[in-house]
Amino acid sequence: DLTLATTLIRPGSLFLEDLSKGSNFSNEGYGSLKRVFIVCCKDKAIPEEFQQWMIKNSPVVSEVKEIKGADHMPMFSKPHELCNCLLEIATKYA
Repeated sequence: DLTLATTLIRPGSLFLEDLSKGSNFSNEGYGSLKRVFIVCCKDKAIPEEFQQWMIKNSPVVSEVKEIKGADHMPMFSKPHELCNCLLEIATKYA
């Protein structure tokens, strides 16, 4: 399943046209949401050091979670851990 999934990955913006027709995000709407950053420790596309830099330079991150051993696609490399992490986030912030 992982091998098949990796062969089907294609770069691109699936919803670029939809986004161009939408209105801008507002502080009252999107700006009021809590944001949780999930660090994927074995990500070779976005190294952990750069992920930490993004967190440090983002004033809106409310919480940081980490999935050890997860690569750039944690839904394939660590699906159970990602699911548990997302469940914790949903329980806390929903």
